[in-house]
Parts: sequence; C-alpha cells; structure tokens
Amino acid sequence: MPKNSTFTAVALITSLFFLWGFALNLNPILIPHLKKACQLSDFQSSLIDSASYIAYFLLPIPAAQFMKKYGYKGGIILGLLLFSAGALLFYPAAAVRNYAFFLSALFVVFSGMAFLETAANPLITLIGDPKGATQRINFSQSFNGLAATVAPLMGGMFILSGKTLSETEEKGMSAAQLNEYLNKEASSVQIPFIVISIIVFLVAIMVWRTTFPVIKEESSEEVKDEKRPLGVRIVELLKNKHLMSGVLAIFFYVGGQACVSSFFIRFSEKVGDIPEKAASTVYLPLAFAGFMAGRFIGTFLMRFFSPVKLLVAYSVINVILIISAVNLDGRAAVYTLMAVWFFMSIMFPTIFSLSIRNLGAKTKLGSSLVIMGIVGGAIMPPIMGRISDMTNIQVAYLVPGISFIAILWFGLNNLRVKKVQMVGAH
Repeated sequence: MPKNSTFTAVALITSLFFLWGFALNLNPILIPHLKKACQLSDFQSSLIDSASYIAYFLLPIPAAQFMKKYGYKGGIILGLLLFSAGALLFYPAAAVRNYAFFLSALFVVFSGMAFLETAANPLITLIGDPKGATQRINFSQSFNGLAATVAPLMGGMFILSGKTLSETEEKGMSAAQLNEYLNKEASSVQIPFIVISIIVFLVAIMVWRTTFPVIKEESSEEVKDEKRPLGVRIVELLKNKHLMSGVLAIFFYVGGQACVSSFFIRFSEKVGDIPEKAASTVYLPLAFAGFMAGRFIGTFLMRFFSPVKLLVAYSVINVILIISAVNLDGRAAVYTLMAVWFFMSIMFPTIFSLSIRNLGAKTKLGSSLVIMGIVGGAIMPPIMGRISDMTNIQVAYLVPGISFIAILWFGLNNLRVKKVQMVGAH
C-alpha cells in the first residue's frame, strides 16, 4: 500500500481516538447541565453515565462479529454513523426537554463509540510498520488525552450558562418564568451537538472514501479457534482467573474515572465555592491536561520502571489523594482532587494490556470481554449519586477511592510481570 494512503488511514484512525475522547469527556458537562435543565437529583443526573457506558457492555462482542464479516472499515463507518445520529437526537431531546430522550440519544452516541473503540485499538497497531506499533498506539493515546482537555473547556463555554438558581430564586419565579429558564438551559446543547454530528458524519465520509490496507491478522490457530461455537469460547475465557481479574480491574477503573470526572463540577461548587463556569472552563480542563501530561510522562517512565510498579504506585497515591479530598476544606480539596487525573493516566492501557497477556488465539475475544468491563462507568456513578443525595458530594467521593484500592490489588497480583506491551486506550 502507498505510504501516503497508509498515512491517511493512520490519521483517520487517530482522529477516532480524539472523537471518542471528546464525547466521553462531555459527560462531566452534561451531568450538571441536565441536572439543572431537567431538575434532577444527583442520582438521576448520574444516569447520564449509565446510559453512556452500558453500550460498552452490550456491544463489544456484536461489534467484533460485525467487523469479522464487514471488516474494520465497515465497523468504523457504522460506529461513526451511530455517533452522528445520536448527537443529532440531542436537538429534539432539548426541544421537548425530556430526560429519557436525552439518555436515549446518549446510548446511540456511545453505541457508535463502542464500535469505534473495538476497531481502532487493534487497527492502529496493525496499519504500517509492525516495529512502530507501540509508538502509534502511544501517539493516538495522546489525542485521546488532548480531547479530554478540550471537551470540558468547549462544553463549559458553549453549553453551561453559569447561572444556577438558588431555592429562593426558584420559588420567587412564576411557573411560566421557571419554564422559560429551564427551556433556555436545555436548548444550549442543540447547536453544539449539531456541529458534533456534522463533523462526525464528515469523518465517516472520509473513512468511506479512503482505501484501507488489507489486513491479515489471524493466525492458523485463531482461524481454528474461531470455528468453535462462540458460547464455548466465552465460557473458557470466563474460567481464566487472570483475564477475569483484569475485567474486574477495568470495571473499577472506568467506574472510578467516571465518578471522579462526572461530579467534579458539583464538588467544586459545593466544597470549593467555585462557580460552574470557572469549574468547567478552568479547573476541569487543567485536571484533564494533567491526565494528558500523565500519559506522556508515564510512557517515558516506563522505559526505566516496570509498568506494573507504576500502576501500584499510582494507585496508592490516588487512594491518599481521594482520602485527602474528602477531608480537606475549600479549594485545597479541589486542587487535591485535580491531581487524581495525573495518576489515572496510565491505568487503563496498563490494565488492559496486562489482562490479555498470553491469551494467544483467544486474544480478540478476551479483549472484547475486557472492553465489556467498561460497564463500571454505568454502575458506579449512580451509587455515588445516591450516596451524595443521602449525605453530601464530598463523602460520596469515597466511592472512587474504593476503585483505586481494587486497582492496587490487581497491580500487586501482577508484580512479577516485567514487560508489558501497550495495546489499548480509552
């Protein structure tokens, strides 16, 4: 395949890392925004994460089967079309200000993203020189981190109004005035999500018009294994204790990451007395910039230290940071919480790569099961939201603290592993 065609294919796949990173990291903006617009409790607003991440539980295996028949390119195009359609649905959802409609739109968006992640992670390592596979995945991950920094900044600028009614202000409004305020709040997502829908659709057209290399990645052992019934192969993998511990670690990592991110603006308002506009356009982007820096610095440190030892050290540090954020007052608590992002940075790719080690012909199916562990992002935020409603948002941050303890346990069980090849990003 010509070098310029390979470059175009790599550039398009790398753009997918940015797109799903952008969508994932709009949730911390949507949660406080829809909480206001639809008058929700913390528990109800956390269902935004549930509607998003449940797609990762339902679709990885169907996505893998779809791509087995129609190829990576077909899977990417379908994923982008679903993403675009879901973003477009935000317009009517805002017009009727219906929370269930918003959740349905998010599920469609993230169904598309489940296809994109299932395709892009392995594909970026397969296109081009095999010797450069690790560099390509690390390069693509950096765009994932860039999107995480840009998304809350853009979302805070174009979606959040910066105005939150107090109980006294709300009671002082007539029903018509309150309804007008809520409709105006809801409508602010319409234009941004139409723009997102158009951009994603244009990327889908570019992918459709681009010639992708013919990839033969299946060994004779994989071909032989895939002839057996899918159910039998899944049952065998479910008996693999190492793989299942990795699925559990991914469950807790993504659940913890979603909890830390999704309630940050509310934490900043309630604990640090920081207005939502400042929290979303200054503090949250800085926290995500720390995440991106952590990816680069972590990749550099892995030249000198075992990735597993870094995972263990970072887990311990994050447990300490979470406990500190729960007990400190004012902006000191917010600054402490912001540091958590830096130490989360290497966790997903390290856990993912450790989980699928030595699976041989079962690596693809095993990877799908690990991706299904992302459902932790659908389950843990509602638990945190319920605790917040019962106590307060600061106490509720003990929930992601439990996640980092679980990741520490996983890391300690893998300390003997000296070398890890990074093969995935989220």
